[in-house]
Amino acid sequence: MPSHMMKPHRHAGYAINLLLEGGIEYFADFKKHTVVAPAVMFLSPDQVYQNIGGNMYKKVVISFNKDFLMHDVLGVVSCWEYMFSQEVIPVRDEATLGELKTYVHLMQQEFNSAKPQKNLVLRNLLNAFIICAARLMTCSSKIVQMDSSQNKIVRQFKTLTEEHYLHSTQVAQYADMLYVTPGHLNDLIKSVTGKTAKQIINEKRIIEAKRLLFWGEHSVKQIAGHLNFEDDGYFNRFFKKHTGQTPAFFQKNNREKYN
Repeated sequence: MPSHMMKPHRHAGYAINLLLEGGIEYFADFKKHTVVAPAVMFLSPDQVYQNIGGNMYKKVVISFNKDFLMHDVLGVVSCWEYMFSQEVIPVRDEATLGELKTYVHLMQQEFNSAKPQKNLVLRNLLNAFIICAARLMTCSSKIVQMDSSQNKIVRQFKTLTEEHYLHSTQVAQYADMLYVTPGHLNDLIKSVTGKTAKQIINEKRIIEAKRLLFWGEHSVKQIAGHLNFEDDGYFNRFFKKHTGQTPAFFQKNNREKYN
């Protein structure tokens, strides 16, 4: 295990880990996972990752940002979201494992080459790998194909919330950025994700608060300020409303549980 992987760190983009041999124990945010090969592990941008166990293992890490993907994969929006919400998926049949390893081998070959149109080939191979991994989750019921304009708005909304959630907390602010009405944005987001736009914004703020509470050495007051709450009292009420716990209780309870 590389020593730097044992320190908590964030991933700026997406990462898919294909565990081929051995076992590994790690944190993704404040959740502890124990995984035995073969398996596929997913990490989303800004998640805090830390290896804590498994001295000998073999895995391939594929790191990329969402812009690198082809639109035909991004168009399957619900399936994409479902995949990265699963975090760990066992690979239980040899045929699928063989297919995943083939795509990995081809990507490694192409990545190390200096051939023309290298990025285009890599994109297509990555798309094929992701579609193959998605089959493991039988997420066909989650797939919602949308027309190009809907697809664009949903993807742009998700990107904007990732960029601006600290300071833009109202649906109307994102609707203005996307040149649509708040009502239309809410309806579109809910039809695809099953959640309102406001729920997605709030969830982004809650997950960041949990990361800071679990991993950082910040006070509740400092976290409230970072997340742009008027005061720590408002932050306490917001956090308890959405989690059923106060920030201080969440911090103490989870640190005791995992440490």
